[in-house]
Amino acid sequence: MIISIVLAPFSCLNPLLEKMTSSWAFFAQGLTTIVLLCVNHRVAVASEYTRPGPGRIVLTKHMKPNSYPQQVHISSVGAYHMRVSYITNDSSIPSKVQYGKVSGKYNAVANGDSSHYTYFLYTSGKIHNVKIGPLEPDTVYYYRCGGVGDEFSFKTAPASLPIEFAVVGDLGQTEWTVSTLAHIGKSDYDMLLLPGDLSYADSQQPLWDSFGRLIQPYASSRPWMVTEGNHEVEALTALDMVPFIAYNHRWRMPYEESESTSNLYYSFNVAGAVHVIMLGSYTEYGPDSAQYKWLVSDLAKVDRSVTPWLIVLLHAPWYNTNTAHQGEGEKMRKAMEALLYRAHVDIVFAGHVHAYERFTRIYNNAADSCGPVYITIGDGGNREGLALHFNPSHKSASLSVFREASFGHGRLKIIDGKKAHWSWHRNNDSDATVADELWLESLSSSSPCQDGSKAKDEL
Repeated sequence: MIISIVLAPFSCLNPLLEKMTSSWAFFAQGLTTIVLLCVNHRVAVASEYTRPGPGRIVLTKHMKPNSYPQQVHISSVGAYHMRVSYITNDSSIPSKVQYGKVSGKYNAVANGDSSHYTYFLYTSGKIHNVKIGPLEPDTVYYYRCGGVGDEFSFKTAPASLPIEFAVVGDLGQTEWTVSTLAHIGKSDYDMLLLPGDLSYADSQQPLWDSFGRLIQPYASSRPWMVTEGNHEVEALTALDMVPFIAYNHRWRMPYEESESTSNLYYSFNVAGAVHVIMLGSYTEYGPDSAQYKWLVSDLAKVDRSVTPWLIVLLHAPWYNTNTAHQGEGEKMRKAMEALLYRAHVDIVFAGHVHAYERFTRIYNNAADSCGPVYITIGDGGNREGLALHFNPSHKSASLSVFREASFGHGRLKIIDGKKAHWSWHRNNDSDATVADELWLESLSSSSPCQDGSKAKDEL
């Protein structure tokens, strides 16, 4: 049984604290963070139509025995394996997953490892990670974690195209998050991509637990592939709190399988034809950095005749006409944009700015038919509200095709090796309204951009 408590979005401090239970110890472990949230609270104003304000925080509690796995989510590990992650308050529960193709009948079992972390006065539960497989593509599997508790199920991605991704950034855990997830769940998809800012815990570690329980119905049934945002940093250098400690423990991605040395950047293939690269906006990215060198190596391995689609996700956008977060991705753009261009990356997704914006194909601040389409989709449901104002005089305004400050999510359906359909779905009451859409041609099939061998040589 899961109980969700809805709280006002930090509009004042006392009512929030009165609704917290003592076991969560929000006040003791992070008064300063809550105060900052109060200061940062802002109200959306009317523009073209009445924009929604920040949603109230939704806190989801665990009401089952301590032995029962919670915060279950899955992530893809190669073409034939899945990582199942879960947390238990009972440290005696083993890190194992039973699974099979028939509900209640598990003909396979896999064992994994576990960890925990301490953050100021907070100590996490036992965090389990279990890699299962080999699995068959496009198949429903039923599974149980730790030998106790509920049964879950997921469907593996197809072995070949078509494939559909749900894309959402800056998710948080508000009423708008609930709306966004409900809209995503109404239509089938194969995998969810998230370009940073997950829980908005901001050092309040129990919010990580609440977030994990909130998204469990979705993240336990389809793989969630994520990269970090600024709200995942959580560094308290004065207290020797290393950055990303919660994120790295709770959201282990397949970085080792892609020969990365950091969970903050990695890549993976899906459906035999799509290569997805997750970059880290908040770790070193200059030419002498490990991330830069890894990216050069990773791009050089992609054979576009075999893998016609190349997609990149990062958090701080390189192109942005919104007045929020201006220029924050510029240094990374200057360091890495040429690598993506020469590799003929098709799409770059970003978050951070709490609005939706789609650009034409770009390279080096100019329209270029061989450059990526840049899309900002940081409008999942965060507690800070929407970034309402776009600058019509911005130097990139002529490159911006569509922009709107509304909560929502995106869908990328890759039909075959040549074409894909992108759509952005605005949250509109009980329905998700398609407000922007585009047919895309893969750059690997575009005649003017076909000098793939030269690009690889330059890398």
